[in-house]
Amino acid sequence: MINRAVLVGRLTRDPELKYTTNGAAVASFNLAVNRQFTNSQGEREADFINCVMWRKAAEIFCNYTHKGSLVGIDGRIQIRSYENQQGQRVYVTEVVTENFSLLDSKPKEHQQNNAGQVSTPGDPFANGGQSIDITDEDLPF
Repeated sequence: MINRAVLVGRLTRDPELKYTTNGAAVASFNLAVNRQFTNSQGEREADFINCVMWRKAAEIFCNYTHKGSLVGIDGRIQIRSYENQQGQRVYVTEVVTENFSLLDSKPKEHQQNNAGQVSTPGDPFANGGQSIDITDEDLPF
């Protein structure tokens, strides 16, 4: 039997981190995944998929993602049910996430030098296009 889900999408809201009575972290989030085709009006539709993640991975995920983050997840589909306050049986389908990847590029702090060029702090090659003196002793080989 195979139960595997691999998704790439954007978070529709900040992930919600809670802890069980035993102290296990659990994150819940909703992932918007674009469909590969357009509808009759030429618009691309999306599916909104409920996901959960457990333990340390859940804490890390919540620390590094927010609404709009592009993420890739790998997990399994789970269907569970519970009885609500009105006594009705409610079924929930969700992806239990086992692995994830952060797909947004890291935000960079930029500085502008005297030549008007943008460089990152500590960039040894950001000297306005001027040549750099490197001796044989500076080379690692």
